[in-house]
Amino acid sequence: MLLAELPSDALQFWPLLTGLVGGLALFLFGLEQMSESLKMIAGDGLKKVLATLTTNRFTGAVAGAIVTAVVQSSSVTTVLVVGFISAGLMTLTQSIGVIMGANIGTTITAQLIAFKVTHYSLLLVSVGFFMLFGSRRETVRHYGHLIMGLGLIFFGMQLMSEGTEPLRSYPPFVQMMHQMDRPFWGILVAALFTALVQSSSATTGLVITLAGQGFISLDAGIALIFGANIGTCITAGLASIGKPREAVRAALVHVVFNLAGVAIWFAFIPQLSAVVEWVSPRSPELSGLARVAAETPRQIANAHTMFNVANTILLIWFTTPLVWLVTRLVPEKPASIDEPDTPKYLDPILLQTPALAMDVVRLELGHLGAAALDMMRGALHTIIHGSRQQVSSLHELDNHVDALHGAIVTYLGRLSQENLSDHQSQQLHECLSVANYLESIGDMIESNLVDAGRDRIANRLVISKETEAVLEALNTEVIRATECAIESIVSGDVELARNVLEAKSTINALADKAEVHLSGRLAADAPNRLAMYRLESEIMEYLKRMYYFAKRIAKLTANGRGLDPEVPAHEVAENLDELRV
Repeated sequence: MLLAELPSDALQFWPLLTGLVGGLALFLFGLEQMSESLKMIAGDGLKKVLATLTTNRFTGAVAGAIVTAVVQSSSVTTVLVVGFISAGLMTLTQSIGVIMGANIGTTITAQLIAFKVTHYSLLLVSVGFFMLFGSRRETVRHYGHLIMGLGLIFFGMQLMSEGTEPLRSYPPFVQMMHQMDRPFWGILVAALFTALVQSSSATTGLVITLAGQGFISLDAGIALIFGANIGTCITAGLASIGKPREAVRAALVHVVFNLAGVAIWFAFIPQLSAVVEWVSPRSPELSGLARVAAETPRQIANAHTMFNVANTILLIWFTTPLVWLVTRLVPEKPASIDEPDTPKYLDPILLQTPALAMDVVRLELGHLGAAALDMMRGALHTIIHGSRQQVSSLHELDNHVDALHGAIVTYLGRLSQENLSDHQSQQLHECLSVANYLESIGDMIESNLVDAGRDRIANRLVISKETEAVLEALNTEVIRATECAIESIVSGDVELARNVLEAKSTINALADKAEVHLSGRLAADAPNRLAMYRLESEIMEYLKRMYYFAKRIAKLTANGRGLDPEVPAHEVAENLDELRV
């Protein structure tokens, strides 16, 4: 019989529904607010953790636990891992430790909400509100956001608790809760609910609320948190759709790990329950339902922690077989040719953590820079010697630059809609400036130098070997400076950026030498000398203009305001190699 069909004197359905659903909504909203504020407070710290603690599976597990404790969701951590692998920032082997550790990190939420502080929830909301809206300091506002979110979590739990209290005297519901003592049904119900709301913390919060009302036993609560661990895999699974095979495998690792953990413990729920009862606080002054309601929430939180810690300690030794298994289940696709127009690092998943999204933007700027350098390396020779068709082919290379520039600008536009700190907003504008400078280099080649090449062909002009050598010397220095400028953005190397700025005297000297040479050639008695001088001078000016853009890029790093890279060193090295090709 549906609750809605019951007579009003049997059960007040509307207060029950609003209390339960409204409380759950406030709980989820508070969890989201707390997660967002923690990411703002610890965003750069997250980069450092992922950069330094993913070198092996054990430190990776620590990293996963720390990151999940911050973002308050193992699903979010696993989704971030999928995004990192998709962007080429992490290997499958590195990700396994992080995924395992994520399950430990999510137990922090359960321990937090097991505290009986719901009576102080509105006080926390009030304190957080005044910190958020009463202070001009960004850090204080973030902490206010955090405290307000925590208060909303506890207030949501209080509403759920008050809303479900009438169910204590409703026999059909009590009987249905007794069915949760059957582990299979408890696991199934919790897995489906978690997959629906896409938050294991929400399921855990609801389970602890029901336990606080005395509706469910410890054994039933353990079965329900087992189901929550399975249901949370759906988020990462959805995030992996359309991603590279390594990212799909990472999502599959999450599924296999959680299923294996539940399978191992399924037959030992009574034993786990006994251990948890032994280590958890007791309330001997109470009896009956009151004692169950007082003790069970903390016991469930402790069971959640013990279950996930034990699974990680046990299964982390089987990383190699796990990699073998998921590789067999998700085999490699036939090798495909990389599309030069396609971004390599801009995964939308990472937008939810701006500090990490900024890092992949920086790497994509290196990719864009490599495309611009490809144009620069071949442009001068093509303009001086190329056929009309070869000169026109520079248009196609610029299309690659334009496509990558457009992708970066679009990604930054989406990132700007996230909750950014002042420093991150500054970084975003600097990244946008770098992208525009690199596109300007491509446009200058595609437009101005191509026009110069066409003029040479149309007027049948032949540039002398001496002039070509002078221009080539200038071009080589400009390319070297541009390489250093782009490398400084990718690596954050201030010394490289300063080298670009210090190259100004060398490039000016080469430009002066070229000008003297061209002026001397103008005085010579040669056919089309004026047209030749104009062409050669234009080429020289465009090369100097390219250095101007390289210098502008380098200044962003040299000034020390900029991009604060925290990507692992080996990833930076691999991307710098691409620039030097």
